[in-house]
Amino acid sequence: MTYFQPLKVVDFFRPLFEKMKIDYVVMRKIVEVKLLMDGRRVPTVFSSSTKQKGNQFMKSLLIYMLYSLILLFFIFGDQYMFQMSFVFGISMFLLMTSMIADFSSVLLDVRDKTILHTKPVHLRTINAAKMVHVIIYMTLLTGAFTVIPALVMLFSQGLFFFLLFLLTIILFVSFIIALTSLIYMFVLRFFSGEQLKDLINYIQIILSAGVIIGYQIVIRAFEYAGFTFEFTFSWWNVFIPPMWFAAPFELLIARNFSSGIIVLTVLAVIIPIISILLYYALMPSFERNLKKLKEESGTARRKRWQFSTLWEKIICFHKEERMFFRFANQIMGAEREFKLKVYPSLGIALVFPFIFIFNDLSYLSLEEIREGNSFLQIYFVNIIVGIVVHMLSFSGKYKGAWIFKAAGVEHPNEMNGATIKAFLVKLYVPIFFIVGTIYCFIFSPRIIVHLFIVFLAAILLAILSYFLTSKGEFPFSKPFESIQQGGGSTVTVILIMIFTALLAGLHYVMILIPYGMYVYLIVLIVTIFILWRNLFSKKSME
Repeated sequence: MTYFQPLKVVDFFRPLFEKMKIDYVVMRKIVEVKLLMDGRRVPTVFSSSTKQKGNQFMKSLLIYMLYSLILLFFIFGDQYMFQMSFVFGISMFLLMTSMIADFSSVLLDVRDKTILHTKPVHLRTINAAKMVHVIIYMTLLTGAFTVIPALVMLFSQGLFFFLLFLLTIILFVSFIIALTSLIYMFVLRFFSGEQLKDLINYIQIILSAGVIIGYQIVIRAFEYAGFTFEFTFSWWNVFIPPMWFAAPFELLIARNFSSGIIVLTVLAVIIPIISILLYYALMPSFERNLKKLKEESGTARRKRWQFSTLWEKIICFHKEERMFFRFANQIMGAEREFKLKVYPSLGIALVFPFIFIFNDLSYLSLEEIREGNSFLQIYFVNIIVGIVVHMLSFSGKYKGAWIFKAAGVEHPNEMNGATIKAFLVKLYVPIFFIVGTIYCFIFSPRIIVHLFIVFLAAILLAILSYFLTSKGEFPFSKPFESIQQGGGSTVTVILIMIFTALLAGLHYVMILIPYGMYVYLIVLIVTIFILWRNLFSKKSME
């Protein structure tokens, strides 16, 4: 384990650790083991690959270096506030997503308590090892993501710009580490361990939606004039962290000494320092609350059981189908790997329909939008249907699929039909209801019939997706690692997206034909009834 180069850098700080009464030799050994385990863990960026050899974390850094090429578009020029806001905005999204998706297991590691606390190792040493591990990880990840842009900055913007970027990145990474940790601390302080595990998935949704919303917010902080973007400070800018870290470039290089820029620059320096100090002060309490991660929450599950039972009685017509519906509902709600793969797309589906309306407001009045057919943009919600139906075949616990045969389930068709119903009720309907309700306020209740057509189109897409991807297979019976085998799944998802666009186009054409909408509605109902009966009914299995 002596090949870990980052530990050679940590060795320079050995006197500092020893002054803090930390057993450096033991701490170094703990970090070595943690880094070795990182090398065997498959990062999220490689989650679709089937054969992995060597140090997977180090290989994933090459992927992040490729991601960093997008930053090059914002490096050239002298509109520093605009350019660097995007650089730090993109960096914040990617680094926080990686921190949550791939490294929550480090911040929330309870194995230290089970293994190390039974040995003569002081708590200070254990906490220091955890912190060093996080810092090494984030330093390597941030270095991989910024090394190419930083070198381009050195040659295009000069040495001072380069050095300022390095200093700002240090503050930036410190803020991300502290912010992520403080979020976990807050949740563990007031909620159960099960709720924290759920929060990790929900943050994925928020971040996925946030990158889209954040782009719209940041771009509207600047006024486009000719070929330049002019920044005008507003009070809400203080709540946008990427703007904090862009402000020093505007202050020190562009010599913009306005009060707004000074305030944002101060925040870029003060907030990371306060966050780190607060994290250090609260760490003992955080460690005590980590024991909640071993707790199970039964109350929430009972409530979900009652809610799902209601839906079983409404849309499932016999005992076996209700049993399959209940099983699929519980899997989608309990399996965290499934939620990690699927839930981020739900956040995007929730935001996209409003982003396009928001863009329309830049050249149309709200009254003009209300009178038009922009409500058809709700079809963006249906994009998730093909993705999720395809994912219903996979599970992190796929080896348990033998229970289907053992239980005497000979044909998967009926089980897949119940699983698709569970997906529509649990994941699709809540998002569609939220977006549809807001759309009704924007476009008036005249679009209710249109919304019903869009919902029927979603059911038709689910049937088509099943036919193309999962026909003849049991749900949740394949490993996630096989998703990209052969590349067929990507082609299928693209085909479903194309078919979604075709349904939206057909919907628009029917609006132009007198009574065409109602004819289209009837055709959809009949088509869905026939396809469902042929694919999922007991008769289809005979």
